[in-house]
Amino acid sequence: MLVQGQNREDVRQHNLSIVLRMLHLRGSVSRSELTAVTGLNRSTISDLVSELEELKLAHETDGAVASGVGRPSHMVSAVENVVAISVHTEYDATTVGVVSLSGKVLSKKRLLSSGKPTPENSVKLAAKEIARLRSEMKSDVRIAGVGIAVPGQVRVSDGVVRLAPHLGWVEVPLGPMMIQATGLPVFLDNDASLGCMAERNFGSARELSDVVFLYAGSGGIGGGAIVDGHQLRGAAGYAGELGHVRISAGNAKDYSGLSGTLESLVRRDDLLDIFKFDSAADEELDAEIGSTKSAKAIKLLNEQIDALGLGLSNFVNIFNPQVVVLAGFLTSLFRFDEERLINRMREGALGAAHERVVIRSAELGSDLLMFGAAELPFGDLISRPSNAKLTTPKGKGAK
Repeated sequence: MLVQGQNREDVRQHNLSIVLRMLHLRGSVSRSELTAVTGLNRSTISDLVSELEELKLAHETDGAVASGVGRPSHMVSAVENVVAISVHTEYDATTVGVVSLSGKVLSKKRLLSSGKPTPENSVKLAAKEIARLRSEMKSDVRIAGVGIAVPGQVRVSDGVVRLAPHLGWVEVPLGPMMIQATGLPVFLDNDASLGCMAERNFGSARELSDVVFLYAGSGGIGGGAIVDGHQLRGAAGYAGELGHVRISAGNAKDYSGLSGTLESLVRRDDLLDIFKFDSAADEELDAEIGSTKSAKAIKLLNEQIDALGLGLSNFVNIFNPQVVVLAGFLTSLFRFDEERLINRMREGALGAAHERVVIRSAELGSDLLMFGAAELPFGDLISRPSNAKLTTPKGKGAK
């Protein structure tokens, strides 16, 4: 919704933000489409596009599309040389990548951890890779900041990791530590919450209003829920811990020490053990799951699928979503036996709640948390385009 009245500068800033967000989410957009979607007149759109071009946040492409009667409408795109640096911290690895404002993952590298993943070691590993990436960037690149996806509860306001059980982190000031190590603006949030945001903005949940999202990685299972178009955050920002929902009276414990939870029964570590991996990217694990003939492995996979289906039935009963999106190694379980998972979900869900729900794999695949983490610095940039503080690869403020 566009702001009218009140402070003229606030209105202009808000309208700039609306247009830049459209370019960020949709890629190339015609001026006529910007006019139609925003409800602003062509003259105002022209002024806003010109200002975004002056700010070096957008550009018009050579191509043009017909927009009905009259002259063709030129395409407007977000620039590719404004970037965010994404970091995903895990127990066994740290992944660092670069994502453009135009919506492309430009680079990504998974760095295996050596020894215990202490906050100091994780920051040092990520900061070293960030320094390398900056040294290789062209001089016209501008950095919006660093976004970090953390497998745990994060106090977003000051960048403190309250609890990341599998990492063994409690009350860790990860944001300030990374700022000191890189000299860049740093933002962080829970990995599953960011994955949910990424799939909503760019993936399987795009333009849907009611979604349940589940992400499973080496840090356990997390989730998110979009209800009536809004992602649930909770009173303190910690909503979405769907992996800790209890589905069994058993004694198996999850990484937080809670027994009988979804996370305690659907564990990546158990799959790594049975396939004799010390560490593996999701693609490697997926290939092993898809090709296995081992009766022992198949038994474990079926047990995890049954537990996942029971968990999904609870979420379907609670949220009545249009779509359930599965990410991380959960997509491998889904692909291994889609019919079994759907049947288990339906067995535990009320008929009216599940009759229209669709289960999908996350569309963004292994780039999920690169996109999700990048949304944090990009969100800050998009909220105030003309006042954004961007940094050059050499660490200077960019104009």
